[in-house]
Amino acid sequence: MTYSLVTGATGVLGKCFCYELAERGENLFLTGRSVDKLQELKDKLTAQYPSINVKFYPANLQNEGEREALFEYAGDLKFSRLINCAGADIQKKFEDYDQEKLTFQIRANFEGAAAFTLFALKHGAESLKITNISSVCGAQPMPYFAIYSALKGALTSFSVALSREVRGKGVEITAIVAGSIYTREDVKRYIESLGFWARRAAKSPQYIVKKSLKYTDRGRKKVVVGGLNKMAQFLLKFVPQGIKWRYIAKKWSKSVKDAF
Repeated sequence: MTYSLVTGATGVLGKCFCYELAERGENLFLTGRSVDKLQELKDKLTAQYPSINVKFYPANLQNEGEREALFEYAGDLKFSRLINCAGADIQKKFEDYDQEKLTFQIRANFEGAAAFTLFALKHGAESLKITNISSVCGAQPMPYFAIYSALKGALTSFSVALSREVRGKGVEITAIVAGSIYTREDVKRYIESLGFWARRAAKSPQYIVKKSLKYTDRGRKKVVVGGLNKMAQFLLKFVPQGIKWRYIAKKWSKSVKDAF
């Protein structure tokens, strides 16, 4: 028996992945920070899809000890899929961070994904598919989003580089470069505040999930999701860096997002 491991499983995007994978008949191993939410999600999934096996283990991905406890618990299982969608999109001036929040974001957005990727590679089934949810923010430096953009850029680069290392070993690794996603209510309000084009470029969790699984199953290494996001990424190549940085700094300095 093999499992699909989903990090951030109790979040809006994570739940969408869980239900889509359950619909496909894949057994699930779920992780998130809340044991109560994980238990509730497991109960709902097994009630709706009684033919699949669902396991879970609560862990804060930024805590090395909790990650290691999860890895020990799941060490005898085999995994055919890993979905890394846990993370934290903090937006504010770098000088307004404290050391705890800085460490939290680095570990949640990159270290956790890398650690789970390593675990999956060492406990993978004969065929293993890994989907890392990255962001268009990682395509360039973003003032007032400096840590998040740097980490998402690192995650994209890591995914593409690693996909070459594991070539021919039955492993597919895909970086999904997503734009804004309509998830929590506060995120929806934030997207609405960004203006017309931001609203048009934003996608539903269901859209991201279906595209992510489609491109991972096809063996794509890096995919920008959404027509407007693809167009923006292409056009921005022709804009001088100084102009881009001034525009980003002006726009992103007007709001703060620190929900975690």
